[in-house]
Amino acid sequence: MSELNTIRVAAAIISKDGAILACKRSQGEFAGMWEFPGGKVKEGETAFDACRREVLEELGAKLSTTYYYDTVEYDYPTFHLSMDCYVCFLAQGEEPQALEHEEIRWVTQEELASLTWLPADQNLVQSLAFAWDTIFATEPF
Repeated sequence: MSELNTIRVAAAIISKDGAILACKRSQGEFAGMWEFPGGKVKEGETAFDACRREVLEELGAKLSTTYYYDTVEYDYPTFHLSMDCYVCFLAQGEEPQALEHEEIRWVTQEELASLTWLPADQNLVQSLAFAWDTIFATEPF
């Protein structure tokens, strides 16, 4: 049995006004599927720092409060994904833009299941839907 190469990524679950931000991939094997913004953790970088950097690069937005939520481990056919996920809030006055995605959309708890999520995100989306009220009960000032 061969071991798959592990790719470490960080993902941002950005909450605002009772919804979270979903991003539609514009290219690659999973184009047209939905994901959370984020990307690869660079050498010497923490997943927390990668999350904040990737949101700035992909959405042109800065984050304020960010806290760890979960780590998703998922085997794709050609690699193993280890994804640290953070619940995040935008800094005051920040508005995300679709700089690297086909579309971005604020989705409510009820709308989560209507999107076609990347395979690695599907269990995460289910856990968010299940614990929504606890996770997103209060937004920071």
